[in-house]
Amino acid sequence: KNDGTLSHIKLPNISPEIFQIILRYIYGGKVSLAEYDASDIIKILDAANKLSLQEIIPCLQSFLIKNKSNWMEQNFNLIYQTSFENDSFLELQKYCSELMSKQSGKIFNSPDFTSISEKCLISLIQQNNLQMSEVQVWEYVLKWGIAQNPGLSSDPSNYSDDDFNALKNTLQQCIPFIKFMEFTSKEFYNKAYQFKKIIPKDLRENLIKCFMDNDYKPNTKSESQTIKEISSKDIDSKIITIQHAELISKWIDRLEITDKIKNSYEFKLILRGSRDGFTPKKFHEICDNQSRTVIIIKVKDSDEILGGIRVLEVIF
Repeated sequence: KNDGTLSHIKLPNISPEIFQIILRYIYGGKVSLAEYDASDIIKILDAANKLSLQEIIPCLQSFLIKNKSNWMEQNFNLIYQTSFENDSFLELQKYCSELMSKQSGKIFNSPDFTSISEKCLISLIQQNNLQMSEVQVWEYVLKWGIAQNPGLSSDPSNYSDDDFNALKNTLQQCIPFIKFMEFTSKEFYNKAYQFKKIIPKDLRENLIKCFMDNDYKPNTKSESQTIKEISSKDIDSKIITIQHAELISKWIDRLEITDKIKNSYEFKLILRGSRDGFTPKKFHEICDNQSRTVIIIKVKDSDEILGGIRVLEVIF
């Protein structure tokens, strides 16, 4: 705001203390990170990004990774959300991905595990080299789901139908990734059967038949299995998840949300704004004459996702 004499710039998301540190850096060219704790450095990183001080961002990320790794493991949710909110934090994104892949146990056992986002949890349980059994993964997912519903106990024997519905709604995106078939019969009965009301009916019936009849072969064409066929490795996106891909697949086939999915479409990334640029010229250069394209855009500083499907058919 310019009143003719002074220009007023409001930065409501940057505290005066952090802005003082930024000012010292702007005018002096230095900032002594050893003086600050990790949470302050995260705030400095966020402020530097908001003020487009791109030259200091790699230094801040490197300092955190080299000197504050224990703190970041204990506060993984904050680091994960911070890193994937902006494509400037590529080093932190890499750190989070490697931690999920190689040391997932530290995340499951961290004090803030139950506060991680659904997207983070799904990414975590999709890892192929988790150093724990599938029933342990299930127990952590239950722990997370129950924590999202204050008032729910860990003992389902006291649950009402409303309690089961609340937990079912919370975990509906996670359950397709639980490998129930790798449970033993005893594990399924003791750890999962009491929560049977939150498992989709088709999957639940197949599982019960499998664990009761060794000769039974599950219906691999059921919706729960089809969802798994849309492998996460086919969704190379920083915006959408496998659940979004399932929904888009239904839209392509003109199905209702409640309908069963019919086709598992393969999604291939052809343009990423943070990698290829956001200019119209680059968009047309890469995307023109590409048929059956899906365009996904995330609104900055929000969780809103926009998009469209473009179908191009040329008939001779």
